[in-house]
Formats: sequence, C-alpha cells, structure tokens
Amino acid sequence: PPPTGDDWDIRHFHINSTVTSRYATTIITSRVTNSMDESKEIEFHVQIPKNAFISRFRMFIDGQVYDGVVKTKEQAQQQYTQAVSRGQSAGIVSSVGRTMEEFKTSVTVAAHKKVTFELTYEELLKRTLGKYELQIHARPMQPVADFKVDVYIYEKAGISYIDVKGGLSTKALANAITKTHADKQAWVHFYPTVDHQKTCDSCGEQGMNGDLVIVYDVTHSGSFPDNIMVMGYFVHHFAPSNLTRIPKNIVFLIDQSGSMHGKKIEQTRTALLHILNDLAEDDFFGLITFDSSISQWKRELVQATSENLEGAKVFARNIPASGGTNINDAVLEGAHMLNAHPREGSASILILLTDGDPTSGETNPEIIQSNARRAIAEKFPLYCLGFGFDVKFEFLEKMSLENNGVARRIYEDSDADLQLQGFYEEVATPLLTDVTMIYLGGTNLTKTNFSQYYNGSEIVVAGQITDNNIETFIPEVVAISSNRKVTFSNTNTSVEPSTETVAEGLLQRVWAYLKVKQLLEKEVLLSGPEKEKVKKETLELSLKYSFVTPLTSMVVTKPQEDKTEVLHKPQEGKIQHGLELMHGGEHHYTQHHLLIGIFTNRTSPLGTVLKYMYQTMVHSSIKVQGPGNRSHKNVGDEDNNNTRCSGCTWPHQEGTGKENKTDSWKPTCPRNPEDCSSRKCPQHQKDAFHKLTLRPP
Repeated sequence: PPPTGDDWDIRHFHINSTVTSRYATTIITSRVTNSMDESKEIEFHVQIPKNAFISRFRMFIDGQVYDGVVKTKEQAQQQYTQAVSRGQSAGIVSSVGRTMEEFKTSVTVAAHKKVTFELTYEELLKRTLGKYELQIHARPMQPVADFKVDVYIYEKAGISYIDVKGGLSTKALANAITKTHADKQAWVHFYPTVDHQKTCDSCGEQGMNGDLVIVYDVTHSGSFPDNIMVMGYFVHHFAPSNLTRIPKNIVFLIDQSGSMHGKKIEQTRTALLHILNDLAEDDFFGLITFDSSISQWKRELVQATSENLEGAKVFARNIPASGGTNINDAVLEGAHMLNAHPREGSASILILLTDGDPTSGETNPEIIQSNARRAIAEKFPLYCLGFGFDVKFEFLEKMSLENNGVARRIYEDSDADLQLQGFYEEVATPLLTDVTMIYLGGTNLTKTNFSQYYNGSEIVVAGQITDNNIETFIPEVVAISSNRKVTFSNTNTSVEPSTETVAEGLLQRVWAYLKVKQLLEKEVLLSGPEKEKVKKETLELSLKYSFVTPLTSMVVTKPQEDKTEVLHKPQEGKIQHGLELMHGGEHHYTQHHLLIGIFTNRTSPLGTVLKYMYQTMVHSSIKVQGPGNRSHKNVGDEDNNNTRCSGCTWPHQEGTGKENKTDSWKPTCPRNPEDCSSRKCPQHQKDAFHKLTLRPP
C-alpha cells in the first residue's frame, strides 16, 4: 500500500519564491524524520504550476546529496527500463490538472533518520486582465510546526499594488499573512500555526490543502522603454497604457452537436448571453452554430446595437444540441463572414468552441487545418476552445497556432460558463494590431511579431545584446492603432543596465524559458527535417538550462540499491508514458489524471497492484479505448448511429463487442453490455476493468 503520513514527522516545510521582472523561481524544502523503529518509505508530494519548468530536485540523506539529472527522453527511458527489469522501481511522477501539475516521489529512510527534499521550479508570470498571479499550493500532508511561505518580488518599473488571495488567505489563516510593499519591492510571509493548519477551510487533521495566490501589477509610466531589463541579455515587457480601444469584429462558432447536450450547452448559452451584454455599440458580431450542418443567426456581421443584441440573445437561449460535428464548414463560414465585412480601423477575431472531433463534412484534420489557413490568410486570429476531454486538443492547438491564436481547454465543471467568459474578457479589448518589436543591436531574439495586443495583457521579448554593447542597443515598437501607424521609441535616453538588482544569469534564463516555450509551439506547426531541427534546438536548450520539458526527463537515483525514478513533463492533450493501461490492443488517455505507480518489491502480489490501479482508474475517470482498436467518436453525436440504453444516458452501438464475451464484464445497465462499444457508461465503467496489462513505456 502507498505510504501514509502517520509514519513520519515533517520537521519543517518551507516554500521560498523570488520574483524578479515577472520571473519566479520557487524552492520547496521539506525536512522529514522517520519516527518509526524500522525503515519506512517517506513521500514527497507537491503541486507546481503547469507553465513552470522543474529545474532542480535534490534529496539530502545522511550527509549525502542525491541530485536529479535532466537527460534526454531516450537516455532517461533506457535508465528507467533497466531499473524496471531489475524489479527495482517504476514511475512517472506527474499529472495534469487545471492549472497545476503534481510532483511525487518517495524514498526509504532508516529508523529515526532524516531526509530533506528540495524542489526548484521556474516560470515567467503571464499578465492577464491587468494582473500577474503567483500561485503557491500547500499540502504538506500533516500539520507542521515550522511551516513558512516567503515571497519576495522586485520590479524595476515599480509595483502598483499587491494582494493575497486563494483558499489559504481566508478566515483564521488571514492572520498568518503579513504583506509589505515599498515602491519596487514587496514581501509576503505566511506563517500559520499548527492550530491554524487544522481549522481553516479545506484543512483538517492532515493539515492544509489549498492555494495562496499573490496578485500584483507593475506601474505603467507611459514612457518608452519603461520596462526593459538589460545585463548581457535583455527582457522587454511591453504593455502600453492610455491607448484607445479598437472596435472589433467578432464571430462565435458554437458546437451544438449531440455531445454538447445537457449541462455543456446550458453553460455555453449562459456564457454567450454575458458576452453579448459586454459588446460595445461600435463592435460588429456574428453567431454561427454547427452540428452536421451550419446555422447562422444572420448571414453577415451586424452592429452590436441594443435591438440586434436582444435578437441574438433569443437565438442564443434556443441553441439546441443534436447531430454530428462539422468543424470545417463552421470555420470557413466564420472566416467568410469576417472577410466579407472589412472595416478600416477595427480588429477581427474568430472564436471556435467545440467538445469533440470532426465527424461530419470534411473530417480529415490536416485538410481542415489547411482550409482554415487559406480562408483566414493571416488576417485575424483564430482562438479554439476545447470543451472537456473528448476533443483532439492537438488538432485545435495546431489550428490555432497556424492562425496566430491559442487553444484553451474549458474544463467540464460547475464554472465552465465563467471559464468561457474569462477567456472572452482576455481578448475583448484590442488596443494594437500588427505589432512588430525591433531591437537594433540585439540578437538571438524570441518571437517579435504579434497579430494583436489586448488591454490587460503584455508582450514579452527577450534576446542577447550584440557584443554586450549596450550603447548600440536601441529598442523600437511599430504597430497599428485604429487606422494609423504608431511607433514607440526613445532615441534620447539610452537603456540603463540592471546590474544592481538582477542576479547574474537570471535574464539569460528568462530568455531560455521563453525560447523553449516558443520552440515547443513552433514544433507543433512543422514536419519532416524542419521539425527535427527545431526539436534539436529545443532539446539542447532544455539540457543546457536543466529544464524538465516535454523533450527531457529528470532521472533521480535513490540511495537504496541504486533505485531510479523518472519525471516527465506532461503535455496538454498528449498521451503520457510510464505505466500504461492496455485495453483492446491500444492505449488512449484523454483525461487529465495520470495513473502513478511505484513498485519497490518485485514479490508484491499482482492482484493487489491491479486492484489499487483499478480503484485509481475509476476515481480518475481514465478513458481507455474500446475493443478491437475501434476509435471513439463523440458520445451523443447522431452521425455515429448510436442508440441509448433505457436506464442509462450513454449511447451504445448494436452488434459490436461480440469478440469480447470472455471479458470480466459485469452488466449493471439493462442493455447487454456486449453491445457497448464506447465503454464510457458510468455504470459500466466500474466493472470494465478487463484485459489490463502492465508494461514499461
């Protein structure tokens, strides 16, 4: 069984975060004593932000330091496989949640001995809706006498305000927070007592389990360049204020296929009504719904007058949900609507919301992406919102990136309508279009061209100063504001070096972080030799700066019997490797939880292991592809010729699954379970644990 916190005492648990020029370096340190009279497995289990890269992990035991080493996936895999073949250990120790990932490891410690775990991760904070958020998750698994969170922030431009939010900042715990703000610096300390850790919301005998969120913004002076850090490398944060908003043309493409039935379509209607209320009168908009075919509220863009908005709301309240998913025709019609209504001095935006794969009309993802590229022709961004986990997120991500947009997952939860509204608010107020960042005397630049700049956001560019000569370094920004060209420059004042406030090498790490993030996005768009070239560059940077990215892994060699553990960085929408659930000849993860297993005893009964894994699978709702390698289409889409069981709300196909009569498949649905091909019926899922095998990746 997994270890429990009752077997050890956490002597101290410290989280120390330093933020300089929006770049946060966080160190979590946990010192633990085995309080038992025998050796015990001690666990270290924390959550880190999704956008962060782990850059260091160490364990201190009996005066020895055990360092995690970042290696290529192939090298890590080889070491992992060798360890598994010796029966020593197995495990990938991370999983994907909404905003956080888990890091989990354990080590066997002798009776009454101590171990210190130290994890470092780095992230560039993103400005959204006029603020930066540093999210710190605390779940030490027991009340800790010496528990501390220390945050220090330095911003050269000045800090305009700072606040502390999150579940750990409420009620009694608010008294444990001290906050100090002095111009360019701010300090936040969180020192809860043991009693505090037991009595707060989401606290108990196992201590705290929640978030502390540090929210702040910087001072925007209006001068240029007001926010640039220079020391060998430069980092430029561009967020001009006092600009006039640009009227927008916006088209919403709403999936109304059968799989959107129920709560999803209700939440979409609610969000759409709020968004329509937010449109300004000089905005123009269009509504297109799609299932197997497409439907338009109006055939062309209309102005957001009160009369038109009321008509649109009636249409939004009555969006049904049935049929297939014709993404291709919807995107083409949306692009046509925007292209047919060019307005000088405006910004156009196309937003697609879907919960499934294309099943009607053109269904080949590559052809759909190619059609979208041709129709949009880089005139405006396409933002793709994937609702739930039945979507091919990689398909949406590539289509967005090819058209200067981003893809965002909308989580099936009670606040899905707020997630949709929140995304819209990020792009609701365009201030600049066709933004070009120019740096004379700069080299090795990150991305410098941006289709739009929105109010409350920020553009960040990093690079190297040519020959480290700051005298010849001249930044400039050219963009379109409404219908006129604007230039941001300051030739009178030279850029000052930031040597007095920036730790040596920090700006170089910010540059590397940005570069790796952008190269990973670029890799999605490429194929063949070009893709391999970008992959090689990304890998070299990841290894040089010890970032755990999707191309690298961290190998941790443990003291007992040279046991080895491997950490992989998860990717949104990608299959995760490690312990693989095999079902019907193919593995297929689409949920946001991963199954974690660490085996240190090769004689452990297989039945116990399978039972533990099964329970994890059920609670995590892991989706496993059905028998005979049948691909799963959108549950509820009529084009799939699905019928519904009486007694359960999930569709089942007739006459399939006959080859699996020997499966350990116990029906709880009135219909013959052998007719079920999707294996997604909740009543069935609990008993659908069959043909399960374990193998290393």
